[in-house]
Amino acid sequence: MNGQVFALIRTKYNTLSESQKVVADYIMENPEQVIANTLSDTAYACSVSEPTVLRFLRKIDFTSYQLFKINLAKELSENTSEEVYEDVTFQDTTEQIMDKIIQSTINSIHDSREVLSGETISRVVDKIISAKKVLIVGVGASGCVASDLYHKLLKLRINTVCSNDPHISNILSINLDKEDLLIVISHSGESREMLDAVSLAKEQSCEICAITSYEKSTLANRADYVICSSSLETKFRSDAMTSRIIQIVIIDIIYVCIIIKKGERVLPQIHRSRLAVAKNKI
Repeated sequence: MNGQVFALIRTKYNTLSESQKVVADYIMENPEQVIANTLSDTAYACSVSEPTVLRFLRKIDFTSYQLFKINLAKELSENTSEEVYEDVTFQDTTEQIMDKIIQSTINSIHDSREVLSGETISRVVDKIISAKKVLIVGVGASGCVASDLYHKLLKLRINTVCSNDPHISNILSINLDKEDLLIVISHSGESREMLDAVSLAKEQSCEICAITSYEKSTLANRADYVICSSSLETKFRSDAMTSRIIQIVIIDIIYVCIIIKKGERVLPQIHRSRLAVAKNKI
């Protein structure tokens, strides 16, 4: 494991136990002190046992405390984490708030590379292209992301339907079959409405693609393809906000991958879609 300690902590944060999150928070807030600490010192500072610290390290893919400290020191020496965990405070100016939120968002997008699987995205792209029909569902803020994917797939002449209404989603899901694909967008992966749609689609042997922040969520466990968009919650900003930005990036990646997969023959279709929209502009 080389560097990227803070990125690993952020992308794995949602999978940690409460005691492991205490360790993660301490490390993010006191990285220089952690380098000087022994394993026992860090456990004592977090009011947890040494095995808890070691379980946390294994969760972020480190096999020993010493190896973890070496990578942490390397990352600090490269000055990559100086502003990463500086949260917004009540004393901040507008300029400071702007800088911190922009930097936090940039970091989260960069971190997403740690959890995104090129193999999974390629499989999803192949399934979208080959599917007889693609149904995209999402409610609330996730509905906005679903609409963005729907808009992009329409431009590529892919047979696509989108719904952010739970009743309509259920009706559409029950009419899917094994040749179709259901794409479910849910930050938590625990939305009752979305899980109902998944259950109905599963009854029809339809494959499920989940775009969610929690790899151990109910939705992720039921899906055939899981694309994770993990992020870290801060004092004033929900992790769902940054997650939506990452999900939009994921949608863009899928869209461009489909274009590359289809090749130049899809370019005239994109051009026709742009002309159709241009007619509505003055």
